[in-house]
Amino acid sequence: MITSPIYAGLAVSISELKKNPSGVMKEAGSRVVAVLNHNKPQSYLVPAALFERLELAKQLKDIKLRAIVTSRMNSKRRPVKMELDDL
Repeated sequence: MITSPIYAGLAVSISELKKNPSGVMKEAGSRVVAVLNHNKPQSYLVPAALFERLELAKQLKDIKLRAIVTSRMNSKRRPVKMELDDL
């Protein structure tokens, strides 16, 4: 029997979520909720505050990468030709 890992602090069935969504969210508090279908994770409910922090972290990473690219493009160092397959 293959089991799926559950990456959440709380797991509920889809039926339970349908019956009482606000109760599930209240019970979860700030934890992620795994929504199960036939005892397998179907989706995850992520609290808004956590989602916003994840999005902000992603945006900060993009800003840092953009700064690195800009810096390298403006440097006086000679570029190295490379094929994508070589990476």
